[in-house]
Amino acid sequence: MTVVVPRLTVERRLLKEHALVIACDEVGRGALAGPVAVGAAVMDAAGARRRVPEGLRDSKLVAEHHRADVADRARRWVSASAVGWADSAEIDRVGIMRALGLAALRAIGELRAFGMVPEDAIVILDGNHDYITPAGGAGLRVRPIVKADRDCASAAAASVIAKVARDGLMTRLHEEASVYQWSRNKGYASAEHRAAIRSHGLSAHHRASWAIADAPTLF
Repeated sequence: MTVVVPRLTVERRLLKEHALVIACDEVGRGALAGPVAVGAAVMDAAGARRRVPEGLRDSKLVAEHHRADVADRARRWVSASAVGWADSAEIDRVGIMRALGLAALRAIGELRAFGMVPEDAIVILDGNHDYITPAGGAGLRVRPIVKADRDCASAAAASVIAKVARDGLMTRLHEEASVYQWSRNKGYASAEHRAAIRSHGLSAHHRASWAIADAPTLF
């Protein structure tokens, strides 16, 4: 299988019309437990002239033992980055799509601490659906792009930064609920995770509103 190397073609085109590009990508949408995380990575005109970090890919295409190093290179490469969160209780309360939008807005809001003005940017959102605007992002220009995390280097950076942050959190949560083996499955529907749910029930970090018993095994 040919692995597509993300480039800055889209970002450079958008930066001719906008001061900044903010790329957003989510991690954890399909998990049974734990939060969703949305990474946000900022690209400006100067950054778009720098070489894309070696090994940067959509997080799903980066081997787990390399992800932390790739994420570190990505953080140093972009102008600024942040990760926004929505926990399992919030997902149960408002639904997954609104939770994703709120997490994205939190990540974008954190960028202000770096001197970024999100209203001056265009937001690249991986996927085909704008979940940011309905969650309260009416003042932002949002452009969904299918496979942005594969093709756009800034979105790949957001993806791997969010993935490493969420995996780290799930590994820490494993210590308080080790029967679910979150250090291995990161909250997704592995066979061992589902077996633990059948034996021990749901934890406070599970998405109780989901039809967990019927969830497909992903690992």
